[in-house]
Amino acid sequence: MTLNLSPGAARTAPPAPAKPPTAGRGRPSPIRIALLTLLFAVMTVPVYLLLVNSFKSQQDIQSSPFALPFARVSLEYLEAAIHSPQYNVLRSYGFTLLLVVAVDVLCILFAGPAAYVIARSLKRRTQILLLFFLAGTFIPSAALIVPLIHVLRAIGLGNTVTGLILHDVAMTLPVSIFLFVGFIRTVPRDIDHAAAIDGAGRLRTYWQVIFPLTRPAVITVLILNSIGIWNDFISPQILLSPGSGTYTVTTAIYAGISQYSTDMTKVFPNLLLAVAPVIIFFVYMQRHIISGLTVGALKG
Repeated sequence: MTLNLSPGAARTAPPAPAKPPTAGRGRPSPIRIALLTLLFAVMTVPVYLLLVNSFKSQQDIQSSPFALPFARVSLEYLEAAIHSPQYNVLRSYGFTLLLVVAVDVLCILFAGPAAYVIARSLKRRTQILLLFFLAGTFIPSAALIVPLIHVLRAIGLGNTVTGLILHDVAMTLPVSIFLFVGFIRTVPRDIDHAAAIDGAGRLRTYWQVIFPLTRPAVITVLILNSIGIWNDFISPQILLSPGSGTYTVTTAIYAGISQYSTDMTKVFPNLLLAVAPVIIFFVYMQRHIISGLTVGALKG
């Protein structure tokens, strides 16, 4: 047996197999594993406490809040929260859903056209207006409650549902306008010119031509606003009169809290009833939430 050691044979030799992209990376570091474990615990422990304590008695909750209700799993506390004589659960769900829909519709009606004007204008004062809207995202909503109460009372909207809707619309507009501006700027201006040649005005151009193209931004705005309004507790608790009988799913939690004691068998079931729709909504819309935020980040 002879070996061909000529230069030509060396040139025709097959190349060495390339290393896979993951070769040499090794296992995750212990610090990363510890941080991920800590983050997982911080996110899941409150949910675990909410689930297990919604089916236990007051004594079991106070003695061992982390224990599973192996001895006696009872639905009576959840049923008592649903049929509470202090407030109507179905009415609170309906009112909160109506609040979410009203704020979402008004926010889309106002934020879209405003963002279209800002995105299509090259004037300096228009860009300053965008910065003015962005400044609203840095102001905590709790810091505006006291002056807002005086303003609503001055215009005759204190302790009214209309005042609460206007407040929520004003608080959701800055982020909504920012997302719409970033997306509309990626739409070619030739579309606007073509619509103008066909005789469409700016308002018609936006609603009939540009608005259908902003579907990812609309979905993102609707999802973020809906979750934020549903979970809001401070605004409806302060802006609505306690004696009006109008509750949201979050303000109904106070039904089990009195001046001298707290009935945990009412607080935990009410909390579960408040967050269950949000969890279901997030699981169902998870793909749209992630894709919508990604589009907004890439096109903004």
